[in-house]
Amino acid sequence: MSEPFLTAQQLNVTLSRRHVLKEVSLTLERQRLVTLVGPNGAGKTTLLRALAGLLRSSGTVQVGGETLAALPLRERAKRFGYLPQGHMVHWPLPAWDIVALGRYPHGASDPEHLSAQDASAVMRAMQATGVLEFSQRPATELSGGERSRVALARVLAVEAPVILADEPTASLDPGYQIEVMRTLRTAADNGVLAIVVTHDLGLAARFSDIVLVMQDGRLVAQGPPAEALSERILAEVFRISAFRAGHEHQMIIVPWAGV
Repeated sequence: MSEPFLTAQQLNVTLSRRHVLKEVSLTLERQRLVTLVGPNGAGKTTLLRALAGLLRSSGTVQVGGETLAALPLRERAKRFGYLPQGHMVHWPLPAWDIVALGRYPHGASDPEHLSAQDASAVMRAMQATGVLEFSQRPATELSGGERSRVALARVLAVEAPVILADEPTASLDPGYQIEVMRTLRTAADNGVLAIVVTHDLGLAARFSDIVLVMQDGRLVAQGPPAEALSERILAEVFRISAFRAGHEHQMIIVPWAGV
């Protein structure tokens, strides 16, 4: 077993006088794909942002053995590749320029004048997500699925040890959903800790090493998909029963009925 890389102890977050995150503790290793699931309003996005230091919280977060709160902002940005919800693009920037923003924490401020190292990182990220052919196309002219892959490429270009992706497959066609999850799976297999918020229990079951289940701001289950997404948890947290099976050494969960 590898050493823990990201740990949180007793994380609490209060927003607008509402206790959104409640005493959340976790320990995660690198080379893992972790999915974060739960009903709407469970605190998934809040936990993701708290882990990255983007929200004020009580408790402690350590990444790579260092306390997050003690790290300068640029050092934090080197440790986390953060993909928020939405993939919104309002300016007609070339896709290459958007992906090159991932090198900003490393000091690259001009996409047209990247060092060889930065340009290589951008190219690898675009190759990994299959968007190199869009390099010079304005992002506003890309389809939703293409923009989502460009946004993911920007995160990969950071070359951070931790990726935090908030609903990266939302509103995508099934083919793009699988592509995005396979890309994150590959990143994890290559040594990254990828934490992915999703509402799709099927994708979580299929691609995850670890599933974290949240309810009402608390972490109520964690473990391999078969354990964390047990019949009991599905009934108590999601109020559903599900069809469960295996295919090609992967787990299948299909929500079937309310309970």
